[in-house]
This record gives sequence, C-alpha cells and structure tokens, in this order.
Amino acid sequence: MRNPELRSRPGRAAALLAVLTLVTGLAACGQAAHSGSAPEQGGGAGGPAKIGLLLPDSYTARWENFDRPLIEDRVGELCPDCTIEYANAQGNVATQQGQIETMITQGVDVLILDPVDSAALQSSVRNAADANVPVVSYDRLAEGPIAAYVSFDGAEVGRLQGEALLEAMGDKADRPQIVMMNGDPADPNSAWFEEGALSVLAGEVRIGKSYDTVGWRSENAHRNMTGAVAALGPDSIDGVYSANDALAFGIITALKANHISPLPPVTGQDAELAAVQRIVEGEQTMTVYKPFAPQARAAAAIAVALSRGEPVGAVAGDEIDNTTDEGIPAVLLTPVAVNVGNIADTLVRDGMYTIDQICTPKYAPACERAGLTS
Repeated sequence: MRNPELRSRPGRAAALLAVLTLVTGLAACGQAAHSGSAPEQGGGAGGPAKIGLLLPDSYTARWENFDRPLIEDRVGELCPDCTIEYANAQGNVATQQGQIETMITQGVDVLILDPVDSAALQSSVRNAADANVPVVSYDRLAEGPIAAYVSFDGAEVGRLQGEALLEAMGDKADRPQIVMMNGDPADPNSAWFEEGALSVLAGEVRIGKSYDTVGWRSENAHRNMTGAVAALGPDSIDGVYSANDALAFGIITALKANHISPLPPVTGQDAELAAVQRIVEGEQTMTVYKPFAPQARAAAAIAVALSRGEPVGAVAGDEIDNTTDEGIPAVLLTPVAVNVGNIADTLVRDGMYTIDQICTPKYAPACERAGLTS
C-alpha cells in the first residue's frame, strides 16, 4: 500500500479562516434552535440527521477517552437535533464491516469511519457511497470513494520521532544501532510514520531489527522486542523507534524484563497519560501530541455539512490521494513533540491533563525533579 500523498490547496490560510467562520456559523445555527427559530438541522429528507461514528478499538486509550466524546459533543453543538449511532470494532475487520452495513441499513446520512484495515474495508466504503452515504475518513486514510479525510500529517509525526531519537542517543556511537517498532501494516498511517522517521534516520543509524506490529498491540511489541534483544544482544541496542505509546509500553516492559539498564531512548505517539508518566520518570523519551479537539471538531463540522448536502471545501483546505481516488478534501493538522521539558507548556496548558493527574503519589518525586509541580 502506498503512502498517502498530501497536497495543500491554494490559499490554505484563507481556508483555515473559513473553517472558523463555518464552525461559528454552524454553532450559531444550533443556538437558534433554542430561541424558537428552527433552522435546518441536517438530514437529506428534511428530518434530523443521523451520523454514524465507527472507531477501531478500545485498547488504544485515545478513541474512547478523547475522540468519541469530543466528536459527539461537537456534533451536538453544531446540530442539536442530530443523532449519533456509535460502534467500536474492537480491532476486528469483520465486525467493522458488519457495523458499516448495519448503519447503512439503518439509514445514517453520514459515516465518520476510522478503519481497522483500510484495504479490507474498501468494499464497505464503496457500498456506503453507492447508498449515497458519504464517508469521512478519520485519523486513518480509508480506501475507496471517501468524501473527506481528517487527520494529522503522518510524515511530520515520523520526523518528530526520528529527530527526538537521534537527539536522545547523542554521540553514543558513530552510527548507533536501533530497533524499529512500526505500527500495524493494515493501517496506512504506519507506513507514513515510518517514511517520516526514515527521512531523518537513514544514513545516521543502523537498523538492527525492524518489525510491523499487528493490531498496534503492546503485547506484540513486547514479543518483538524480546526477539530483538535475543538477536542483537542486550548491550547492542542504542535506541528504539516506537510508532506509538502502546507499543512503547510493550517495548519498555520487554527491556526491563531483560534487565537492560539504563534503558535506551524510546519514542512514542498519542500522549497517553501512562506514557506521559513514563516520560516524567525517564523511561520513555518522548511522545507525539496530536491535539484531538481540533481533529474531532473538524470531522464533526464536515459530517454535519455533508448531512445537509453542503460542500466541505471551507473546512478541508488540503487534498490527499488514496489508492482509488485523487484530490480528496482533507484536513491535515500539525503534531507536536512532547518531552519532559515541555509537558507543562503543551499537554497541561491545553487542558489535556492536569499536573495532579500526571503527578500521582507514585510519580511525585519524578515530577519534583522535572519541575512539574502545581
């Protein structure tokens, strides 16, 4: 599967301004519903719109803790009469295929889909399009005739991870040896992250072992890392590229089980609370923070617009290609690298976590050392 190809549309700054204008206008429309005026609230047949939300799993903390409530809340603000049909595939492709077909049968007007397996779900996406149900691909780029895509620039995610890994390894070796723990090969973002990381790491490191981690599961990362230690030796791993925080957890537990101390630098992504605490404690080097609120709000605004038969160009200022279509309207947001020195200025400032949430009694001494105090 080729990596997503991103192109910025002309006048991107104007498009971003239009996003704010459109979202404000949609919110005002929702407020008018409480004042006795009854604006159209979506739904192609004149009734309230029904929006389907399909997320891939519950073992990646962000989906249930952040994305779902943020999307549901924003749809409610923009379209108070809209209803949301929600389903979680629990990492199973067949389950998600059935959920899509059920929602089509139930008459949803729009689908927001984060695909478990982009290629395997292509026929389901096509079925939705054939039923005049536009699909907003969320976070992971789906294959087939999608109406829009909302995510973060995956190549930039990988670049941030690669740069942080190089910096953390420092001058330990002329060409340090690393292990690459990539994500699920069924997720096109995995290849996108890897490509971004290699754009920084190529020529600077030796890749002793490289793995694709099925299902983004920490237990699979643990098993792969155990194999890497056995193959390379416990003293021969200078750093680990980890595509996300769940994998980082599996990697770090495997390194500890093999009595490797000090731990080599390990990257991450998603800014999970446990990962932030590992960063404070010095076990994980960094994570990539992808502010979920702008992503969720953009997806909600696009879904509401599509439910009303309105164009999405004012929201989606970029374009992206998948393997079946070109010029797909897209919103590609900018990720942020987080390390122990900028937790307060990023995650805490944005209200993602409080210092009290991060600095529980177990982590209080490490927080004190890091200057992370309330």
